[in-house]
Amino acid sequence: MPVENSHRWKVLGVGVAANASFSSVVGGLPATAIYMRATYQLDNTELGLVLGVLGLGIAISEIPWGLLTDRWGDRSVLLTGLLSSGIALLVLAMLALYAPTLVLLAIGLFVVGLLGSSVNGASGRAIMAWFKEGERGLAMSIRQTAVPGGYALGAVILPFLAHRYGFVQVFGASALFCLVAGLFAWLWLYEPDFSGAVAKQQNAASSSSPLKDSRIWRIVLAIGLLCAPQFAILTYAAVFFHDFSNLNITLVSATLAVIQVGAIVSRIWSGHWTDKNKNRRSYLKACAWLSAVTFLLLGTTVSVASSYGMNETPLASALIIGVMVVAGISVSAWHGVAYTELATLAGTNRAGTALAMGNTCVFVVLFATPIAASALMTHFSWSTVWFSAAFCALLTVPLFPRVEKNYALELGSG
Repeated sequence: MPVENSHRWKVLGVGVAANASFSSVVGGLPATAIYMRATYQLDNTELGLVLGVLGLGIAISEIPWGLLTDRWGDRSVLLTGLLSSGIALLVLAMLALYAPTLVLLAIGLFVVGLLGSSVNGASGRAIMAWFKEGERGLAMSIRQTAVPGGYALGAVILPFLAHRYGFVQVFGASALFCLVAGLFAWLWLYEPDFSGAVAKQQNAASSSSPLKDSRIWRIVLAIGLLCAPQFAILTYAAVFFHDFSNLNITLVSATLAVIQVGAIVSRIWSGHWTDKNKNRRSYLKACAWLSAVTFLLLGTTVSVASSYGMNETPLASALIIGVMVVAGISVSAWHGVAYTELATLAGTNRAGTALAMGNTCVFVVLFATPIAASALMTHFSWSTVWFSAAFCALLTVPLFPRVEKNYALELGSG
């Protein structure tokens, strides 16, 4: 038993490494947007399409990968996804050297999304299997810190590589991250014994398919919508700061990194706090409200700065950066808690499918957000982009589950 308890932290480490490696691609490439636009000779619409198509590939393949995870197990799926996505990124590096065209870039990123999406449901299911109720919120939140951690890693390293060397090195480094994570999965990832009574109790939360559960679909939709403001920052913050405030790429990268570090800290804290207080549902609603308010404030700040011609003044730039940091952290703090609630409702044996459903909605939004943000920015203004983000956050408030009287008792008995 002590060996099993010790090994679960290695499994959590594998989940963190897998998610961080792939997230560095998802989060790092948008930070290279200025260089990508110049290297591949893209306009803003084409840039939005290229940045979104990676998310489309992930969205299409998430549920199939989740179903395969529940059938085949975490190890097989995670190894397959990490190794194949690493190879696909190496192919993109070669294409960047010999044929840097829009079509090949879009196809390559779509394939990377198809293959890399396996890490999301598989690593989450492994954590649900190895950790019990009362620990899962913290464990899942630590695993979810790999997403902003990977984004921060990508936002710092990939723009530097793109500026100094080019996209051969950008895609080569991304491939290396995935292959190293695959090595850790091969060494440490296996499933615990599900034959015991405790394990059976953990698996019994839901006997029906998550695809038929309206409660799960409500959380899935809420997760997806609340990711729209986050992806608006992720995909277009670099372009926004460059075009609106004329900030240099070093300051932009530092701002994005601060947001992701803040997201890491807030996710770990929220997982531990909600485990302790048995208040996941009320916390999720509070985060939705806070996100709506902060993005409303961001839109208002940008609108006022634009109206008075203060776009590029140091005071306005500092204020906008400060508000965006607060908004970016608030809209990222809830992920681990939401995914824990989603997987708990589904049960461990079906957690792969449920988590894949959530990620499908997330990456449909990742595909749509850059396209929508580009259209809003082109035809209206940057403040409209941030006001729209606030509206998306507000829509999630009634979608997250209501707190029931016996909810804390149910969590405490898990």
